[in-house]
Amino acid sequence: MNEKDIEQQGGLAVMPKTDQSWIPDYFKKRVCTTFVEDTSSSDGLCQCGSTRDTHPSVALGDNFSTAIVSLWDSAQHSSEQPTDAFGELEFTGTGKRHSHFLRLSSTTEPSRVFNIMREHWKLAQPNLVVSVVGGGKSLDVKTWVREVLRQGLVKAAQSTGAWIITGGLNEGLSKCVGEAVRDYATATSAVTLSKVVLIGITPWGLVQDSQQLVNSEGSFPAKYLVKYTSTLQSCYLNNNYKAFLLVDDGTIRREGGEVGFRARLEDYISRQRTGSAGSASIDIPVLNMLISGDASMLELLDIALKNSMPWLVLAGSGGLANLVCDIIENVQSAPVSSNGAAEKEEGSPNMELRERLAEKVNQYFPSEQDMDKLVDKALSIYQNKDLICIYNGEQEGADDFDTVMLKVLVQASKRHITGDSNPYTDELRLAVTWNRVDIAKSELFNGNIDWKYTDLKDSMTDALMNDKPQFVRLFIDHGLNIVSYLTYGKLEDLYNSISENSQAGKLLRHILNERVNESSNDQKTCRISLYEVSQLLEYLLGEVCKPFYKSVLGVDAKSTKRKALKRVCLVLQEGCSYRKNKCKHPWLCLFIWAVLQNRSEMAIFCWEMCGESVLTALGGCKLLRELSKQGIETEAKVSIKDLAQRFENMAHDVFSMCYQTKASDSFKLLIRKSRLWGDATCLKMAMAADARIFFSNDGVQSLLSEIWWGEMERGTELWKLVLTMIIPPLCYTNLIKFRNEKDPAEVEKSVMIPPPSATDCQYGETVFSFADIKNHEAEQEDSNNIRRSAKGTPVNGKVKPKRIFLLSRWRQYWYAPVSSFIGNVLMYFLFLFLYAYVLLVDFKKPPPDGPAVSEYVLYFWVFTIVCEEIREAFIVPSKTFAQSLMLYAQDVWNKFDILAISLFIAGLCCRMFNWSYNMGRGILCIDYMVFTLRLIHIFAVHRQLGPKIIILVKMIKDAFFFLFFLAVWLSAYGVANQALLYAYDPSPDRAFRRVLYRPYLHIFGQIPVEEIDTGKKWDRECTDNLTLINEGKEPCRDNSHNWLVVILLVIFLLVTNILLVNLLIATFSYTFSKVQERSDTYWKFQRYNLIVEYHSRPNLAPPFIILSHINLFIKRNFRRVKSTKIQHFALDLTGTEANKLVKWETLQKENFLAFESKKQKGTDSERLKRTSAKVDGVLKQVGEIRDVHRRLRTLESEMEFCTSSLQWIMEALSQSSTGKGTKAHPTRKVVVSASLEK
Repeated sequence: MNEKDIEQQGGLAVMPKTDQSWIPDYFKKRVCTTFVEDTSSSDGLCQCGSTRDTHPSVALGDNFSTAIVSLWDSAQHSSEQPTDAFGELEFTGTGKRHSHFLRLSSTTEPSRVFNIMREHWKLAQPNLVVSVVGGGKSLDVKTWVREVLRQGLVKAAQSTGAWIITGGLNEGLSKCVGEAVRDYATATSAVTLSKVVLIGITPWGLVQDSQQLVNSEGSFPAKYLVKYTSTLQSCYLNNNYKAFLLVDDGTIRREGGEVGFRARLEDYISRQRTGSAGSASIDIPVLNMLISGDASMLELLDIALKNSMPWLVLAGSGGLANLVCDIIENVQSAPVSSNGAAEKEEGSPNMELRERLAEKVNQYFPSEQDMDKLVDKALSIYQNKDLICIYNGEQEGADDFDTVMLKVLVQASKRHITGDSNPYTDELRLAVTWNRVDIAKSELFNGNIDWKYTDLKDSMTDALMNDKPQFVRLFIDHGLNIVSYLTYGKLEDLYNSISENSQAGKLLRHILNERVNESSNDQKTCRISLYEVSQLLEYLLGEVCKPFYKSVLGVDAKSTKRKALKRVCLVLQEGCSYRKNKCKHPWLCLFIWAVLQNRSEMAIFCWEMCGESVLTALGGCKLLRELSKQGIETEAKVSIKDLAQRFENMAHDVFSMCYQTKASDSFKLLIRKSRLWGDATCLKMAMAADARIFFSNDGVQSLLSEIWWGEMERGTELWKLVLTMIIPPLCYTNLIKFRNEKDPAEVEKSVMIPPPSATDCQYGETVFSFADIKNHEAEQEDSNNIRRSAKGTPVNGKVKPKRIFLLSRWRQYWYAPVSSFIGNVLMYFLFLFLYAYVLLVDFKKPPPDGPAVSEYVLYFWVFTIVCEEIREAFIVPSKTFAQSLMLYAQDVWNKFDILAISLFIAGLCCRMFNWSYNMGRGILCIDYMVFTLRLIHIFAVHRQLGPKIIILVKMIKDAFFFLFFLAVWLSAYGVANQALLYAYDPSPDRAFRRVLYRPYLHIFGQIPVEEIDTGKKWDRECTDNLTLINEGKEPCRDNSHNWLVVILLVIFLLVTNILLVNLLIATFSYTFSKVQERSDTYWKFQRYNLIVEYHSRPNLAPPFIILSHINLFIKRNFRRVKSTKIQHFALDLTGTEANKLVKWETLQKENFLAFESKKQKGTDSERLKRTSAKVDGVLKQVGEIRDVHRRLRTLESEMEFCTSSLQWIMEALSQSSTGKGTKAHPTRKVVVSASLEK
């Protein structure tokens, strides 16, 4: 790969990241090739700084060329060779993390260096670059300057995610900045400080003991020993830096070799984009910071200003910084010429300015030789003074440093703003990039600036992509219309910005690869589209709701995956016109996007802006819990589960507030079909999300209880229900109370009598006739009309006749799920009794002797059970037969039913033949156990026994792990014990019993001592004859290792009976206590499944359920009557009633958020924050008072001078006629500026 290929493919980004052997091919060092003697050196050194002996023979051979050369130049008199110093740097004895380093030529392209820092050194993309210059080897940094660096510069760099560039040496200002980073690290977390990247750029020739870094193959790491004893010409590297760029211009112990490269690198960085992979809308801002400095840095300052680089000068730090502050603050001038050169005419304005500048330069640098050159540089700097900002750390305080940096960069950017653009847009982009919403609120959104949509949309995109929800909230609060902003194209851009390392990113790109493989490899379609998002959401949400975004793509929701893929490929290749369309539900789209990335704050803010808050929170919980099952890292899985739990808690709390406000509307909320979430309901989504806490809510349980009891009074005694089921006419008596108890004659007269309460009305709606609910008028305002609709209310203006009392009371009793449950339980017990009777008493021989009549009845009974299981599995609407089967098999108890029916059919077939009769009888006996264990499901309805089912299941899982350990010890002890007791025993039956079965009985105390201990007498015939033993005789025991057998028995009993059994007991105890403390929550959750099951079942129990099946078959196939129980608890609301319910739910959500905000403000942490803010305000006011005090002192001095001058004038005038006054003219008292006092 040649150099041109590298440049075309993005620099070094295409290079392998593990093998760095390519570095010498693309990074060079410089070696002096011409010896030019330094006349000022007494040692005969070359002007490059090295001795004659260190030069190659080529450099010494051309005497003629060296004779005519008087000034050594790096470009002409040095050549490039492959670099021999790169890799990782370990500071011996410091315990610091490894730093990266690279020796490179001063003419190296900055793009290569930036790419290697980003791609191979893995330095984060900076949001800001602060280049600190100034100081010197002998600089004595003042205490307040150190405080500004530590509390100002480093803190601001941490909050903005900045790179700090200095010299990187262990001396002067570079050492001070490194120590500031180290000191700040002691007060903050390592994660927070990792945002600060400290980079040292220094000449290779100034590095002390640089030979420790030399290795032509790279050092990983290079051992670098710092002796803390440096010469005047060189210094060691500082161990607080993360990366070092050692610039080689061919000189040794010469300063300034890195200046040109550093300027070019900073200029290149300033043209790159911020954000991950440069995805933001602004270039990386570069700020130069001047602290002290000598006269030689005037040229660097002048070049940077001509390149429009902003500068922040620290006033009072000494040297060049004080000169610049004095020039900016105290020198005034008339307009100067455009070319910046001083006019030569005497007395011109520019000459006057030049004289004043020369006076200032001579004041601060009196010993400099080339004074005219320095004055010219100072004049050029003065002409670009609008790029310079003076910062007084003593007066302004270190806490305001980041605000000052923002203003400096904005001031520099305003020079390039056109007349049509908002001058504050760049300042806003910087605030977003740095995530400083406090600056944006105080400086930009204080009501003085009129923001337009075009000014905010780019910053909105940056805030969304870089996870800055506070700015998103700020933009929305100040007028950004999310409906106008979010189009489907913008949404696709957001999904394409998802990191490939995140779980959602991996899944999306996997689906994308499948689509690309099926279609052409067109680059336009090789990006994430709404199709991939739709497929991912369908995979995570399953059958809970209809697919997302398929209608946008023009894909039928019922079409197969292959047809949908072809349609999508056609749409994407035709231009994607849908991308210009606005999102139908923008906040929900952003909520799902944020949830898939596990961005908690962004997701919660989008949830706050969404409608249907309860269902949306449950939807987020479902998505997150499905993501946590995808086999991701432990830490990421924990954070995903925590956010899922948070959403479940929010759904619970909001619904609690709804239930406390109005119960009837809260019940509608649970069963309403949502257009936002593809006809999903809250109950359905909560069940899919495993939201146990939500199901434990009193409102949810109240609705389920009313559905369970139907129109019977809750708490009706069980014996009354059973007695009424045995004697059905008792339902017409007053034995059972109903909630809408009325006189039969009165019922026939009136069809508009309201029920006792709105709550009963709502329950009646949900239990009896969902079809009537779906057809009721949308404009009905009273929720009581739902019950009337179910009972025969006026629908479409017509009054339906009421059923007669006999029929209505019959339906009230038998249509309640509790009646269906009790009937099924009673009949199931009768079924088990019949099954046991057949097995024990009436199980006859195969035909023609049998089966008996009772057995035929049993066969018919099982046949009706099979019919019900078929109805439950396949008469549920779903896309395909396989999906219906998979949905049915998800329930554990359905698997029990399949096993029981399969065993029964197998046993039935076997018992019909003589050769397999006994086998069939055995299978049917085992099957009876399975049918009996199915009774455990009945306990789920009981508050105390229901959680015990969960405990039992979890304990069975624990027992499997115990059995694994037990099997290891059983096999180990059993084999050793058998081999020691019997030298030879070829019988497999005896070997199996004594190796596994006998040790297992030892655990329960059955220890045959006579058999194991040869010292005991064993009354059993045995032989040592091998022939007899082979024929099956009992072999005699071996006495030689009996002592070892006893020891093994003791150890085995110790481990199994004490260690393993107690471990099992402890595990069971933990499982029991863990479930028991939340037993009520578990019971309420599993109770929902039981209620749904018996609500959807036919009213009759097997074997009479066959009548219900026949009735259903006639209604569906001949009468074409649609089922009212296909969708459990689904209410379809439209029009005004749906809007009212959404508005009411939104109001309750706002009340919940207000309550949470009030509670949050009352916490100790928030009080401390408010107190801290007040203290900061007081300190700021004290600083302002101090500044006012300084100004008053200055004004007082001026007044004294003016008063003395007037007095002198009066005396002079009064004495002008008599003679010259003897009193001298008063002099002005100099008040030193606070910026120059130190």
